[in-house]
Parts: sequence; C-alpha cells; structure tokens
Amino acid sequence: MRTFFPSESCKETHLNALNPQSWLQVERGKLSKVSPHSPSSLETLIKVPDPPILPFFKPVDYVEVLAQIHKELESCPPHERTNLYLLQFQVFKGLGDIKLMRRSLRLAWLKASTVHERLVFGAWLKYEKRGEELISDLLSSCGKCSKEFGLIDIGCEFPSVVNSSLVDGAVVDQKNNISGTVSFKIGDDKITCDRQKMATLSPPFRSMLNGCFLESVSEDIDLSKNDISSAGMKVISEFSSTGILPDLPTDLLLEIMVFSSKFCCENLKDSCDRKLAKFVSSRNDAVELMEYALEENCPVLAASCLQIFLQELPDSLNDERVVDLLTSVNSLHRSIMVGSASFSLYCLLSQVAMDLDSGSDKSARFLEQLVDSTENSRQKMVAYHMLGCVKLAKKEYDEAERVFEVALSEGHVYSVIGLTRIGQIKGGKLESYNKLSSVISNYTPLGWMYQERSLYCENNEKRWEDLEKATELDPTLTYPYMYRAASLMKKQNVQDSLAEINKILGFKLAVECLELRFCFYLVLEDYQSAICDVQAILTISPDYRMFEGRVPATQFQTLVREHVPNWTTADYWLQLYDRWSAVDDIGSLSVIYQMLDSETAKGVLYFRQSLLLLRLNCPEAAMRSLQLARQHASSEHERLVYEGWILYDTGHCDEGLKKAEESISLNRSFEAFFLKAYALADSSQDPTCSSTVVALLQDALKCPSDRLRKGQALNNLGSVYVDSGKLDLAADCYINALKIRHTRAHQGLARVHYLKNDKAAAYEEMTKLIEKARNNASAYEKRSEYCEREQTKIDLEMVTRLDPLRVYPYRYRAAVLMDNHKEKEAIAELSRAIAFKADLHLLHLRAAFHEHIGDVSGAMRDCRAALSFDPNHQEMLELRSRVNSQEP
Repeated sequence: MRTFFPSESCKETHLNALNPQSWLQVERGKLSKVSPHSPSSLETLIKVPDPPILPFFKPVDYVEVLAQIHKELESCPPHERTNLYLLQFQVFKGLGDIKLMRRSLRLAWLKASTVHERLVFGAWLKYEKRGEELISDLLSSCGKCSKEFGLIDIGCEFPSVVNSSLVDGAVVDQKNNISGTVSFKIGDDKITCDRQKMATLSPPFRSMLNGCFLESVSEDIDLSKNDISSAGMKVISEFSSTGILPDLPTDLLLEIMVFSSKFCCENLKDSCDRKLAKFVSSRNDAVELMEYALEENCPVLAASCLQIFLQELPDSLNDERVVDLLTSVNSLHRSIMVGSASFSLYCLLSQVAMDLDSGSDKSARFLEQLVDSTENSRQKMVAYHMLGCVKLAKKEYDEAERVFEVALSEGHVYSVIGLTRIGQIKGGKLESYNKLSSVISNYTPLGWMYQERSLYCENNEKRWEDLEKATELDPTLTYPYMYRAASLMKKQNVQDSLAEINKILGFKLAVECLELRFCFYLVLEDYQSAICDVQAILTISPDYRMFEGRVPATQFQTLVREHVPNWTTADYWLQLYDRWSAVDDIGSLSVIYQMLDSETAKGVLYFRQSLLLLRLNCPEAAMRSLQLARQHASSEHERLVYEGWILYDTGHCDEGLKKAEESISLNRSFEAFFLKAYALADSSQDPTCSSTVVALLQDALKCPSDRLRKGQALNNLGSVYVDSGKLDLAADCYINALKIRHTRAHQGLARVHYLKNDKAAAYEEMTKLIEKARNNASAYEKRSEYCEREQTKIDLEMVTRLDPLRVYPYRYRAAVLMDNHKEKEAIAELSRAIAFKADLHLLHLRAAFHEHIGDVSGAMRDCRAALSFDPNHQEMLELRSRVNSQEP
C-alpha cells in the first residue's frame, strides 16, 4: 500500500510529479486505460509495510511489573519514588494509555524530593500538555489559577553554603601578633583588606594569611597573576567583611566566581552562583552561562540555565547550541546540572528529540547520555532499547545490534524484534525465525511474537497461520488485518478483503488502516467511499502524509473529489442526518469535512465534529475540533458554550457550568441549556438535582435547534426520567426521539420495557438498534442483558468479534465459568483479555478469583497492579487489605 507509485526513487511532494494517471485520470473523470484491477497493478498499488518497532518499554508481563513497582512504592524511601513513577510511566506508555501516563508523571512531580526532579517532571508535564494553553486561560477567566509548571526560583530551593572556617580564623587572630590588615596588589593597584576577615573566606586564604607561608607575615601580597581585577578584589574584600555580594555586572560576577573556585571560597562562590542565576532570563543567557556553570561547579546557575531549556521544549532542541551543551556533558557535569535526576532528564530530552525526528543524530546523542545515566537493570532495558530503535532507523546495523543485545540481556524480551529485523537485513531470515520461535517457547506467548515471526515464514500459509494466532492473542494489532486484507485484494477477493479491514476499523480507528481501505476503494473505483476515508484521515490528523510520508493526504482529497458529485447545502444536511441516524461515525465525519468548505457557520460544524471524534475515541482530535469551534463561534454566547465544553471535557466541571450560565444570561440557547444540564447531572451528588436537570433539558427543547441535537436532548431527558422511576415519561421521550430518527433511543426504550418486566419487548427494541446501527457492538452487549443465558453467550461472543476491547463479555463469561466451578478456565478467560487490554475491572475480578481458590500471591499481584491504575479504588483497597491479611 505504501509503495503505491511505480517509481520508488521518486521523493517529490507534489502529486503531479508522482504521475497519478496510473490510477486516476482527473480530467473529465475518466479512468486510465491500464486497468488498476490487473494483478501487476495491484501488486504495485497495495503493499503493507512491516509493523514498526515501538521504542517503548514493553515487558512480557506488564501486570507483574506494575505490581512490583506498586509494592516498592509502598515501602521505599522518599528519594526513590520518582524513579519508580517514571518506570510506571514507561509501562503505561508501552500500553498506550495517555491518561495513566500523565498521572504517573504528575505523581513523580508531586513526590519529587529535589528541585531537579521538580524541574524535570514539571517541564515534562508541560510538554505533554502543549497545545492546552487555552485551558489555562479559560480557568483563569473563571478565577482559578492553573499555572502549575511555571518557573521556579532555583536559588530559594538550594541550601546556602555554610563556611566553618570563620570561627577558626577568629582563634588565629587572637594568637598571632601581626598586622591586622593586608594589601593585595593587582597590577598598579593596592586593595587593603582586613587580614582575619579575608582569612575566613577559605582554608587556602587562612593558610596563606595565618599559616607558615611567607605571606602570613607580609603586608603586601601580589595577586596580579590570578585573573582577578582590582574591581573584583574590592568586591571580595567587602564580601569578607559583610558576607553580602552587591548587584554586579555579569562579567565581574563571572570573574569573581572563577577566583572563588580557584581559592575554594565556598561562601563567595555560592553567592556568585545565586547572583548569576538571576541573570538567566532567556535561552541566549542560558547558553552563554551554562558552560561556566559546569566548568566552575555552580549548581544553582546550571539548574537555572537548564530550567530555561526545559521550559522552551520542544523549540529549544531545535537550537544546536542547546543540543551541543546537553549532549557533550560527562557524569560530573550531569551531577552539577541536574543532581541525581540525570536519568529522568535524559528520558525527557530523548522523548522530545525522537518526537521531532526519531532517526536523527540528535536523538541518538540524547539516548547515549540516557544510557550513561542508567543505574539499574530496568533503566538499562528502557535506554538501550530506545537507542537500538534510533540506531536501526539510522541504518547503523552493527551498533543497533549491539545495543539491542544489551537490552535483551537485561531482560527486555521485546528487543528481540530489533535483532530479528537486523538479522533479516543481513541475510539471516531463518535465524530470525528461530529466535522468535525460541522466545515463543520460553515465555508466555503474546500477539507481537507471532506477528514478528510471520515476517520470516517460508511460505504464505505459515505466515497466515502466525498472523491468525497474533490476532487471537492480541486483536488490537493492526498489521495482521492489513496483511490479510491486502492479500485478499491482490487475489481479487474484494468482499472478504473489505470485511477484513473493516474488522479492525470497527473498534480501532487507525489512520494506516483507513489509508489501506482508501487504496482498496480506488482499485474498486468507488470514489465516494474513498473520499469518505481520506476525509476521515484528515479530520483525525490534518497534516497526515500518505504513502511513506511522500504525499499530503490533502492532495489526494482534492483529486478524488473531482470524481464525486457536488452537493447542495440541503444535500449535505440530509446526508449528515442519514449517516448520524445510522450511527455511521466515519461517514458523518466525511460529510462535516465537506460542509466546512462551504458553510459559513463553522463553529456548529466543528462542535459536531468534536462529538463524533469523542465517540470514536479520538480525544486529542476532538479537543482540537472543539477549540476550532470556539475560534469560529459566531457570537459571544456560542463561544461561551464551547468554552464550557472544553472545560468540562478536561475535568473542570464547575467551571464548565459557569460558562453555561454566562451563555444563558446572554441568550437562552439550546446548547447552553444542554451543557448546563449535562454538567449538572454529572457533577452533582444531590439526588434532588434531577428535577433541575429535567427543567434545563425542557428549556433546551423549547429553543431552536436541529433534529440531531433535539434527539440527543430527548434521549438524555428520558434517561433522567428512568433514574427517577418515571417510566411512562421516559418512554414518551424515547419514542419522540425515535420519531426524529435518533437511533440510539432504542436502547433507552429497551431499558424502559425491561424495567416494566417486558423482557421480550426490550430484546426486540435492541434488535431494531442492531439492524439500524453500522457500529453495533454496544447494542449487542446491551441486548445480552435481555436474553436467556444461551442467547446471552451468543450476543457476547458477537460483541467480542466486533469489538474485542469491550471488557464486559470477558467478565461475564469468566463469571459463568466460575459459577460452574471451572476456576482455571475462568481465570484463563480474564487473562487472555488482560494480555492486550489493561483494565482495572478485569484485574479486580481476576484478583477475586485468585483469592477464592487460595492463590494469595496471584491475588496480591493483581491487586497491586490494579491499584496502579487507580490508587484510591475502594473495592480494590478492601480486597488488597483482605488478601494482605492472608499472606504468610
């Protein structure tokens, strides 16, 4: 697929330069004379790239690792916590859970025991939240400060240096009958100083002025060759008397600092260090002063310079001066700059560099520093594996092989993938196959193991078998579906090919899968479906580039659009209405994408887009659309509504409510009342608030809006009535919603039937939803509640086929097995889901099963791992406490 174009050497970015006429003739909508259905054309057109090697920490048993981390966190000294939370972050990153990743980083920041750790993890959180500045501004407008990760006053965080030589100097003063003053010659100038006060500056000065040296009885001492000016010496003399350093120019401070280092004047040096740190206000300042800080061992200045670099990520890593400074340090320099947080710092810098360009020299240099910063086996697994991935991307195969070997020897089994890829490049395909076979034999098999081994199979039949096994063990892996779909399409088995790629797109909206299906539709000359997929891609990732990153998806969208009919505004709304009603979320995204080109009321469309993206589990894209809705709002009251949703979706419910109320005060609109009702229902603990929610939704329904949104409001109103026991009113709401084709209202109506003890009617209602909805895994799951046991099993098996990420079917089947005293089978059912779906509820149930059969260690392991997901989960805490009392 990614070698769509005949010329592999062509690297132009303009589509015309890539000669697209081989697949699509733009002029007058004609196809090329060479049929794209021919086998040779298909072979060139559809080629699936090998799955990427993920540069993440991916332990074979993530549950065991999380449990061990949690156990260590319970008893470790405070200074070890941040490294444990960082390791926890790495595990969650490998699992792809952004929310849990951020929580681990936040805990590392909150539990930081040093200013360096606070700097690093504060900057890391800020980097992870880049693009969310608007949220901070909105919170500020509500009177809530959210500037958590601003600049720290480094000097206040470091303890002052205490010079113990002061008392000793006073004693010497009493014992020696010598002049009380001494003059230091600097060129032609003489600076007269108090001998004993100067002696208190450092042991070298004390020895020189009060010891057995000639200078101890001299009234004039020549310091001309010690790189200090007369102005500097005057400041030093004053400091010896007052202990205070006045405000001075940078150059003079640097001069005094170098002198203080040479003569071991710790108090003076510390004062210079702190004074210089206050001069660091820009990247240029930091670049100029960092070298001095490292050479002269000035931790306050070094940390202040580092803070500027970190606060400006990722931009600061585009500055070669910064990169050179941070990648040319040795262990002593790292200690001066970041104390004991060296590994954390270079984890952050390596991630940022890889985000910018994972195959760059810059990434490799930061990772080499990370490797040098490792202190234990777990850190080495992370660092060496990441470095191996970068070296492989740079085609430095021998070096990549060496570092992957180290990662593997430390226990990171996933790094074997790097070795097998390099082995294949070097002509050792059979050896690569055997390595993977050995891993499969020696460890609990995982999907990625079979997926990787499939690349080295002798024939397609064995490859197919391995990919089927990979999907069985981990149905979230996209490569097996893509390979099978492409293979079927090359055999011109069109329907099976589309069915295969649709399996994964039914529960995981992966843009690489949408790109492959886009190619299939081109082959089939189904341009309407093709444009739907490319527009969905652009909605999720506006800058997406297709075919190995060579061509912007926008250019394909422009070309394919020439082959689809133009719609009027009325057509667009009818299409959107039809697709929304059919729960065709990808189709709805496509229609909205096209409407944005022609409609003037863009705010409303971007808002609808955000709702769809949330439903498709694309939270980052949804937030981007919501911010665009705010940007294109046509009025103040409309803008306030979108601001309210932005705040609500980021966990600031009370502030979202305030925005809704502000909007209502300006204009009584549907969306403002709907937002207020939604936020109030979600946030209020008062059971009597349901009447307020009902009133708000009724007010919303009185306001002008289209049927899509009114259907949602009726559906929500019905839910409130059900929770209040007003079933007839709820039924009326759901029926009215269905009259305007709000298809999801079938589910609410089914619930009403069930609560009225009409299980058959509930089942029938859910069947209607299944028949109408394109994405219907949730409908099968809900219908299973209204079936007899055998039909329930059938429905839940269908749910797992349609969406293997839904956890309820596994829990149900495991519970049934447990009821039938098939304990091992019950635990195995949960374990197969846990292997690819990190979920607290699955772990909770498995822990309870382990406790039931007397496997205390297994129960405790699952409890600890589950508490890594939610440390305050009350039922898990109770179970852990109960299991803990049973441990020997």
